[in-house]
Amino acid sequence: MEVTLRKAGNVDLNFQAPPSKSYTHRALIAASLAVGDSLISNPLEAEDIAATREALMGMGVEIIAGERSSRVRGTGGTLCCPPGLVMNMHNSGTSMRLLTSVALLCNNPVILTGSPRMKERPLGPLADALTALGGSIEFMEKTGFPPVKVSGRLTGGRVRVDAGMSSQFVSSILMAAPYAHRDVVLDLDPGVASPSYLDVTLSVMEAFGATVGREGYRRFHVAARIPYNGRTYEIEGDYSSASYFFALAALCGGRVRVGNLNPSSCQGDRRFLTALESMGCRVRSLGESVEVSCEGDLEGIEIDMSSSPDTVQTLCMVASKARSPTRISGIAHLKWKESDRLESTTTLLRSLGGDVSIEGDALVIRPAPLHGGRIDPGDDHRTAMSFAVLGLSMGNVKITQAECVSKSFPGFWEQLAGQGLV
Repeated sequence: MEVTLRKAGNVDLNFQAPPSKSYTHRALIAASLAVGDSLISNPLEAEDIAATREALMGMGVEIIAGERSSRVRGTGGTLCCPPGLVMNMHNSGTSMRLLTSVALLCNNPVILTGSPRMKERPLGPLADALTALGGSIEFMEKTGFPPVKVSGRLTGGRVRVDAGMSSQFVSSILMAAPYAHRDVVLDLDPGVASPSYLDVTLSVMEAFGATVGREGYRRFHVAARIPYNGRTYEIEGDYSSASYFFALAALCGGRVRVGNLNPSSCQGDRRFLTALESMGCRVRSLGESVEVSCEGDLEGIEIDMSSSPDTVQTLCMVASKARSPTRISGIAHLKWKESDRLESTTTLLRSLGGDVSIEGDALVIRPAPLHGGRIDPGDDHRTAMSFAVLGLSMGNVKITQAECVSKSFPGFWEQLAGQGLV
Protein backbone atom coordinates (compact mmCIF):
# COMPACT_ATOMS: atom_id res chain seq x y z
CA MET A 1 0.00 0.00 0.00
CA GLU A 2 1.28 3.45 -0.97
CA VAL A 3 -0.10 6.82 0.11
CA THR A 4 0.79 10.11 -1.57
CA LEU A 5 0.41 13.25 0.52
CA ARG A 6 -0.64 16.53 -0.99
CA LYS A 7 0.00 19.86 0.65
CA ALA A 8 -2.47 21.06 3.28
CA GLY A 9 -2.47 24.60 4.64
CA ASN A 10 -4.19 26.60 7.36
CA VAL A 11 -6.03 23.59 8.70
CA ASP A 12 -9.11 23.48 10.95
CA LEU A 13 -9.50 19.87 11.99
CA ASN A 14 -11.03 17.62 14.64
CA PHE A 15 -9.79 14.10 15.49
CA GLN A 16 -10.26 11.42 18.14
CA ALA A 17 -7.27 9.81 19.81
CA PRO A 18 -7.34 6.01 19.60
CA PRO A 19 -7.11 3.98 22.83
CA SER A 20 -3.69 3.73 24.44
CA LYS A 21 -1.54 0.81 23.32
CA SER A 22 0.50 0.86 26.53
CA TYR A 23 -2.54 0.74 28.78
CA THR A 24 -4.25 -1.97 26.72
CA HIS A 25 -1.25 -4.34 26.91
CA ARG A 26 -0.99 -3.94 30.66
CA ALA A 27 -4.71 -4.13 31.39
CA LEU A 28 -5.05 -7.38 29.43
CA ILE A 29 -2.18 -8.91 31.40
CA ALA A 30 -3.47 -7.78 34.79
CA ALA A 31 -6.98 -8.99 33.96
CA SER A 32 -5.62 -12.35 32.79
CA LEU A 33 -3.79 -12.89 36.09
CA ALA A 34 -6.59 -11.54 38.29
CA VAL A 35 -8.94 -13.37 40.60
CA GLY A 36 -12.35 -13.04 38.95
CA ASP A 37 -13.47 -11.70 35.60
CA SER A 38 -12.74 -8.29 34.09
CA LEU A 39 -14.28 -6.14 31.40
CA ILE A 40 -11.72 -4.08 29.47
CA SER A 41 -13.63 -1.19 27.95
CA ASN A 42 -12.44 0.60 24.80
CA PRO A 43 -9.26 -1.46 24.22
CA LEU A 44 -7.03 -0.69 21.28
CA GLU A 45 -7.44 -3.12 18.41
CA ALA A 46 -4.08 -3.26 16.64
CA GLU A 47 -1.45 -5.81 15.61
CA ASP A 48 0.64 -5.41 18.77
CA ILE A 49 -2.39 -5.92 21.00
CA ALA A 50 -3.40 -8.99 19.00
CA ALA A 51 0.04 -10.47 19.71
CA THR A 52 -0.43 -10.02 23.47
CA ARG A 53 -4.02 -11.28 23.43
CA GLU A 54 -3.20 -14.39 21.38
CA ALA A 55 -0.23 -15.21 23.61
CA LEU A 56 -2.33 -14.92 26.76
CA MET A 57 -4.98 -17.17 25.22
CA GLY A 58 -2.23 -19.64 24.33
CA MET A 59 -1.35 -19.72 28.03
CA GLY A 60 -4.90 -20.73 28.89
CA VAL A 61 -6.62 -17.37 29.42
CA GLU A 62 -10.18 -17.02 28.13
CA ILE A 63 -10.61 -13.67 26.37
CA ILE A 64 -13.80 -12.80 24.52
CA ALA A 65 -13.52 -9.73 22.32
CA GLY A 66 -16.68 -7.69 21.82
CA GLU A 67 -17.37 -4.66 19.66
CA ARG A 68 -15.77 -2.14 22.04
CA SER A 69 -14.71 -4.28 24.95
CA SER A 70 -12.94 -7.49 25.92
CA ARG A 71 -14.13 -9.81 28.66
CA VAL A 72 -11.28 -11.61 30.40
CA ARG A 73 -11.69 -14.59 32.72
CA GLY A 74 -8.97 -14.27 35.34
CA THR A 75 -6.72 -17.22 36.14
CA GLY A 76 -5.64 -16.15 39.63
CA GLY A 77 -2.07 -16.24 38.40
CA THR A 78 -2.04 -19.96 37.51
CA LEU A 79 -1.43 -20.31 33.79
CA CYS A 80 -2.09 -23.65 32.08
CA CYS A 81 0.40 -23.79 29.23
CA PRO A 82 0.47 -26.90 27.02
CA PRO A 83 3.82 -28.69 26.64
CA GLY A 84 5.89 -27.29 23.78
CA LEU A 85 4.02 -23.97 23.64
CA VAL A 86 5.62 -21.49 21.21
CA MET A 87 4.31 -17.94 21.26
CA ASN A 88 5.03 -15.65 18.29
CA MET A 89 5.24 -12.00 19.35
CA HIS A 90 5.72 -10.96 15.70
CA ASN A 91 7.06 -7.38 15.82
CA SER A 92 5.66 -6.39 19.23
CA GLY A 93 8.51 -5.59 21.58
CA THR A 94 6.09 -4.77 24.39
CA SER A 95 4.47 -8.21 24.09
CA MET A 96 7.86 -9.94 24.06
CA ARG A 97 9.19 -8.16 27.11
CA LEU A 98 6.09 -8.05 29.29
CA LEU A 99 5.18 -11.68 28.66
CA THR A 100 8.67 -13.07 29.29
CA SER A 101 8.12 -12.59 33.04
CA VAL A 102 4.49 -13.70 32.86
CA ALA A 103 5.66 -16.98 31.26
CA LEU A 104 7.31 -17.89 34.59
CA LEU A 105 3.78 -18.42 35.93
CA CYS A 106 3.23 -21.28 33.47
CA ASN A 107 3.23 -24.93 34.47
CA ASN A 108 5.42 -25.87 31.51
CA PRO A 109 8.36 -24.23 29.70
CA VAL A 110 7.37 -21.67 27.06
CA ILE A 111 9.22 -20.41 23.97
CA LEU A 112 8.79 -16.78 22.90
CA THR A 113 9.88 -15.80 19.42
CA GLY A 114 9.16 -13.08 16.87
CA SER A 115 10.02 -11.39 13.59
CA PRO A 116 13.58 -11.03 12.25
CA ARG A 117 13.71 -7.50 13.71
CA MET A 118 12.49 -8.82 17.07
CA LYS A 119 15.49 -11.13 17.14
CA GLU A 120 17.71 -8.01 17.03
CA ARG A 121 16.06 -6.32 20.04
CA PRO A 122 17.87 -6.86 23.37
CA LEU A 123 16.44 -9.01 26.14
CA GLY A 124 19.59 -9.74 28.11
CA PRO A 125 19.10 -7.40 31.09
CA LEU A 126 15.60 -8.78 31.68
CA ALA A 127 16.87 -12.36 31.47
CA ASP A 128 19.62 -11.61 33.99
CA ALA A 129 17.13 -10.17 36.48
CA LEU A 130 14.63 -13.01 36.07
CA THR A 131 17.37 -15.59 36.56
CA ALA A 132 18.24 -13.94 39.88
CA LEU A 133 14.55 -14.11 40.86
CA GLY A 134 14.27 -17.86 40.25
CA GLY A 135 13.61 -18.17 36.52
CA SER A 136 15.58 -19.88 33.79
CA ILE A 137 15.95 -18.05 30.48
CA GLU A 138 17.60 -19.92 27.63
CA PHE A 139 18.62 -17.96 24.52
CA MET A 140 17.94 -20.27 21.61
CA GLU A 141 19.87 -18.48 18.85
CA LYS A 142 21.91 -15.40 19.82
CA THR A 143 22.85 -14.73 23.44
CA GLY A 144 20.91 -11.77 24.82
CA PHE A 145 18.22 -11.78 22.14
CA PRO A 146 15.01 -13.65 21.29
CA PRO A 147 13.91 -16.35 20.79
CA VAL A 148 13.99 -17.48 24.42
CA LYS A 149 12.85 -20.55 26.34
CA VAL A 150 11.38 -19.59 29.71
CA SER A 151 11.16 -22.08 32.57
CA GLY A 152 11.56 -22.17 36.33
CA ARG A 153 9.50 -20.22 38.85
CA LEU A 154 9.26 -16.62 39.98
CA THR A 155 10.44 -17.11 43.55
CA GLY A 156 11.03 -13.41 44.25
CA GLY A 157 13.71 -11.56 46.19
CA ARG A 158 15.79 -8.49 45.51
CA VAL A 159 17.62 -7.76 42.27
CA ARG A 160 19.22 -4.89 40.39
CA VAL A 161 17.76 -4.26 36.93
CA ASP A 162 19.61 -2.54 34.10
CA ALA A 163 16.90 -0.44 32.43
CA GLY A 164 19.17 1.76 30.37
CA MET A 165 17.86 0.29 27.11
CA SER A 166 14.21 -0.12 28.08
CA SER A 167 11.97 0.47 31.09
CA GLN A 168 9.94 -2.49 29.82
CA PHE A 169 12.46 -4.79 31.52
CA VAL A 170 11.24 -3.33 34.82
CA SER A 171 7.54 -3.24 33.83
CA SER A 172 7.76 -6.91 32.86
CA ILE A 173 8.91 -8.02 36.31
CA LEU A 174 6.52 -5.66 38.07
CA MET A 175 3.48 -7.02 36.23
CA ALA A 176 4.21 -10.61 37.27
CA ALA A 177 5.60 -9.81 40.73
CA PRO A 178 2.33 -10.12 42.73
CA TYR A 179 2.47 -13.86 41.99
CA ALA A 180 6.05 -14.43 43.20
CA HIS A 181 6.50 -16.69 46.23
CA ARG A 182 7.97 -13.78 48.19
CA ASP A 183 8.17 -10.02 47.83
CA VAL A 184 10.03 -8.58 44.85
CA VAL A 185 12.35 -5.59 45.28
CA LEU A 186 13.82 -4.01 42.16
CA ASP A 187 16.78 -1.59 42.39
CA LEU A 188 17.38 0.55 39.30
CA ASP A 189 20.50 2.43 38.28
CA PRO A 190 20.18 6.07 37.17
CA GLY A 191 19.40 6.61 33.50
CA VAL A 192 16.23 4.56 33.11
CA ALA A 193 14.98 4.67 29.52
CA SER A 194 11.43 6.00 29.12
CA PRO A 195 10.72 6.12 32.88
CA SER A 196 7.20 7.54 32.45
CA TYR A 197 6.05 4.13 31.21
CA LEU A 198 6.73 2.78 34.70
CA ASP A 199 4.05 5.20 35.92
CA VAL A 200 1.65 3.66 33.42
CA THR A 201 2.56 0.16 34.65
CA LEU A 202 2.02 1.06 38.30
CA SER A 203 -1.23 2.86 37.48
CA VAL A 204 -2.67 -0.33 35.97
CA MET A 205 -1.29 -2.61 38.68
CA GLU A 206 -2.75 -0.52 41.47
CA ALA A 207 -6.08 -0.19 39.66
CA PHE A 208 -6.30 -4.00 39.73
CA GLY A 209 -5.42 -4.14 43.41
CA ALA A 210 -1.67 -4.80 43.57
CA THR A 211 0.38 -3.30 46.39
CA VAL A 212 3.48 -1.48 45.14
CA GLY A 213 5.88 0.75 47.03
CA ARG A 214 8.36 2.98 45.25
CA GLU A 215 11.21 5.41 45.72
CA GLY A 216 11.00 7.51 42.59
CA TYR A 217 12.49 5.54 39.73
CA ARG A 218 15.20 4.06 41.96
CA ARG A 219 13.42 1.24 43.79
CA PHE A 220 10.14 -0.68 43.57
CA HIS A 221 8.76 -3.11 46.16
CA VAL A 222 5.88 -5.41 45.19
CA ALA A 223 4.09 -7.38 47.87
CA ALA A 224 3.79 -11.07 46.98
CA ARG A 225 0.59 -13.11 47.19
CA ILE A 226 -1.67 -10.07 46.91
CA PRO A 227 -3.29 -10.87 43.56
CA TYR A 228 -4.95 -8.65 41.04
CA ASN A 229 -8.74 -8.48 41.32
CA GLY A 230 -11.08 -8.55 38.35
CA ARG A 231 -12.81 -5.28 37.56
CA THR A 232 -14.18 -3.07 34.81
CA TYR A 233 -11.37 -0.98 33.38
CA GLU A 234 -11.59 1.70 30.69
CA ILE A 235 -8.60 2.39 28.45
CA GLU A 236 -7.75 6.07 28.06
CA GLY A 237 -6.77 7.74 24.79
CA ASP A 238 -3.23 7.64 23.45
CA TYR A 239 -1.10 10.80 23.49
CA SER A 240 1.53 9.14 21.26
CA SER A 241 -0.97 8.69 18.45
CA ALA A 242 -2.50 12.11 19.06
CA SER A 243 0.91 13.72 18.50
CA TYR A 244 0.62 13.26 14.73
CA PHE A 245 -2.53 15.33 14.67
CA PHE A 246 -1.11 18.01 16.97
CA ALA A 247 1.89 18.27 14.64
CA LEU A 248 -0.43 19.10 11.74
CA ALA A 249 -1.31 22.41 13.38
CA ALA A 250 2.37 23.22 13.93
CA LEU A 251 3.49 22.24 10.42
CA CYS A 252 0.54 23.42 8.34
CA GLY A 253 -0.69 26.32 10.44
CA GLY A 254 -4.22 26.62 11.79
CA ARG A 255 -6.04 24.67 14.49
CA VAL A 256 -6.35 21.00 15.41
CA ARG A 257 -8.46 19.61 18.25
CA VAL A 258 -8.07 16.01 19.48
CA GLY A 259 -10.61 14.35 21.76
CA ASN A 260 -10.61 11.24 23.97
CA LEU A 261 -7.61 12.39 26.04
CA ASN A 262 -7.26 12.17 29.81
CA PRO A 263 -6.19 15.65 31.04
CA SER A 264 -4.46 14.12 34.10
CA SER A 265 -2.81 11.22 32.27
CA CYS A 266 0.64 10.04 33.38
CA GLN A 267 1.62 9.28 29.77
CA GLY A 268 5.05 10.75 29.10
CA ASP A 269 4.17 11.68 25.54
CA ARG A 270 2.10 14.58 26.88
CA ARG A 271 5.48 16.34 26.90
CA PHE A 272 5.11 16.71 23.14
CA LEU A 273 2.58 19.46 23.84
CA THR A 274 5.08 21.29 26.03
CA ALA A 275 7.59 21.10 23.19
CA LEU A 276 5.08 22.60 20.75
CA GLU A 277 4.35 25.45 23.15
CA SER A 278 8.07 26.19 23.42
CA MET A 279 8.29 26.31 19.64
CA GLY A 280 5.53 28.91 19.37
CA CYS A 281 2.25 26.99 19.27
CA ARG A 282 -0.72 27.66 21.51
CA VAL A 283 -2.04 24.69 23.50
CA ARG A 284 -5.45 24.68 25.23
CA SER A 285 -6.93 21.93 27.39
CA LEU A 286 -10.68 21.64 26.90
CA GLY A 287 -11.89 18.89 29.23
CA GLU A 288 -11.11 15.62 27.47
CA SER A 289 -9.90 17.44 24.35
CA VAL A 290 -6.69 19.32 23.60
CA GLU A 291 -6.47 22.05 20.98
CA VAL A 292 -3.24 23.13 19.31
CA SER A 293 -3.08 26.19 17.10
CA CYS A 294 -0.18 27.83 15.34
CA GLU A 295 0.30 31.13 13.54
CA GLY A 296 3.64 32.38 12.30
CA ASP A 297 7.11 30.90 12.47
CA LEU A 298 8.31 28.03 14.64
CA GLU A 299 11.38 28.40 16.84
CA GLY A 300 13.92 25.65 17.48
CA ILE A 301 14.35 24.33 21.02
CA GLU A 302 16.60 22.17 23.18
CA ILE A 303 14.67 19.43 24.96
CA ASP A 304 15.24 16.11 26.73
CA MET A 305 12.70 13.59 25.40
CA SER A 306 13.89 10.53 27.35
CA SER A 307 10.39 10.04 28.82
CA SER A 308 8.61 10.65 25.51
CA PRO A 309 10.32 8.34 23.01
CA ASP A 310 7.34 7.65 20.76
CA THR A 311 6.91 11.32 19.83
CA VAL A 312 10.57 12.05 19.05
CA GLN A 313 10.21 11.44 15.31
CA THR A 314 7.11 13.62 15.18
CA LEU A 315 9.01 16.41 16.93
CA CYS A 316 11.82 16.01 14.40
CA MET A 317 9.33 16.69 11.62
CA VAL A 318 8.14 19.88 13.33
CA ALA A 319 11.73 20.93 14.01
CA SER A 320 12.63 20.55 10.34
CA LYS A 321 10.32 23.51 9.55
CA ALA A 322 11.59 25.74 12.37
CA ARG A 323 13.73 28.80 11.64
CA SER A 324 16.44 27.91 14.19
CA PRO A 325 18.12 24.63 15.23
CA THR A 326 16.55 22.04 17.55
CA ARG A 327 18.43 19.58 19.76
CA ILE A 328 16.49 16.54 21.08
CA SER A 329 18.49 14.65 23.71
CA GLY A 330 18.11 11.59 25.94
CA ILE A 331 17.08 9.34 23.07
CA ALA A 332 19.94 6.88 22.52
CA HIS A 333 17.55 3.98 23.22
CA LEU A 334 15.60 4.73 20.02
CA LYS A 335 18.10 2.57 18.13
CA TRP A 336 16.45 -0.51 19.70
CA LYS A 337 12.90 0.19 18.50
CA GLU A 338 11.06 -1.38 15.53
CA SER A 339 13.88 0.15 13.53
CA ASP A 340 16.96 2.14 14.48
CA ARG A 341 14.94 5.34 14.66
CA LEU A 342 17.98 7.58 15.09
CA GLU A 343 19.49 6.32 11.85
CA SER A 344 16.26 6.02 9.87
CA THR A 345 15.00 9.49 10.84
CA THR A 346 18.36 11.00 9.88
CA THR A 347 18.59 9.18 6.55
CA LEU A 348 14.99 9.77 5.48
CA LEU A 349 14.86 13.43 6.51
CA ARG A 350 18.06 14.07 4.60
CA SER A 351 16.47 12.43 1.54
CA LEU A 352 13.89 15.25 1.63
CA GLY A 353 16.56 17.94 1.92
CA GLY A 354 16.73 18.10 5.71
CA ASP A 355 19.82 18.98 7.71
CA VAL A 356 19.95 16.50 10.62
CA SER A 357 22.71 14.72 12.49
CA ILE A 358 23.17 12.26 15.34
CA GLU A 359 25.30 13.75 18.12
CA GLY A 360 25.79 11.33 21.01
CA ASP A 361 22.37 10.64 22.56
CA ALA A 362 20.76 13.47 20.60
CA LEU A 363 19.37 14.42 17.21
CA VAL A 364 20.12 17.92 15.95
CA ILE A 365 17.87 19.40 13.24
CA ARG A 366 18.86 22.62 11.47
CA PRO A 367 16.87 24.81 9.07
CA ALA A 368 17.04 23.67 5.46
CA PRO A 369 14.77 23.87 2.38
CA LEU A 370 12.75 20.66 2.04
CA HIS A 371 11.33 18.95 -1.03
CA GLY A 372 9.12 15.99 -1.82
CA GLY A 373 10.23 12.42 -2.16
CA ARG A 374 9.60 8.77 -1.46
CA ILE A 375 9.69 7.43 2.11
CA ASP A 376 10.18 3.74 2.86
CA PRO A 377 9.52 3.47 6.63
CA GLY A 378 11.17 0.07 6.92
CA ASP A 379 8.01 -1.45 8.41
CA ASP A 380 8.14 1.04 11.31
CA HIS A 381 4.69 2.43 12.08
CA ARG A 382 5.92 5.61 13.78
CA THR A 383 8.29 6.43 10.94
CA ALA A 384 5.40 6.14 8.48
CA MET A 385 3.04 8.36 10.49
CA SER A 386 5.58 11.05 11.36
CA PHE A 387 6.73 11.45 7.75
CA ALA A 388 3.11 11.46 6.60
CA VAL A 389 2.51 14.54 8.74
CA LEU A 390 5.58 16.24 7.30
CA GLY A 391 4.36 15.29 3.83
CA LEU A 392 1.08 17.11 4.42
CA SER A 393 3.01 20.29 5.20
CA MET A 394 4.76 20.40 1.83
CA GLY A 395 3.12 17.88 -0.52
CA ASN A 396 4.53 15.42 -3.04
CA VAL A 397 5.65 12.89 -0.42
CA LYS A 398 4.87 9.21 -1.02
CA ILE A 399 4.81 6.74 1.89
CA THR A 400 5.40 3.10 0.93
CA GLN A 401 4.46 0.17 3.19
CA ALA A 402 1.78 2.51 4.54
CA GLU A 403 -0.15 -0.43 6.02
CA CYS A 404 2.51 -0.78 8.75
CA VAL A 405 0.58 1.79 10.83
CA SER A 406 -1.77 -1.05 11.81
CA LYS A 407 0.83 -2.05 14.41
CA SER A 408 -0.42 0.70 16.73
CA PHE A 409 -2.98 2.89 14.90
CA PRO A 410 -5.00 0.98 12.26
CA GLY A 411 -7.35 3.93 11.76
CA PHE A 412 -4.64 6.51 11.03
CA TRP A 413 -5.17 6.83 7.28
CA GLU A 414 -8.96 6.64 7.70
CA GLN A 415 -8.94 9.57 10.14
CA LEU A 416 -6.86 11.64 7.69
CA ALA A 417 -9.17 10.63 4.83
CA GLY A 418 -12.18 11.65 6.91
CA GLN A 419 -10.75 15.16 7.03
CA GLY A 420 -10.08 15.18 3.29
CA LEU A 421 -6.30 15.04 3.72
CA VAL A 422 -5.60 11.85 1.75
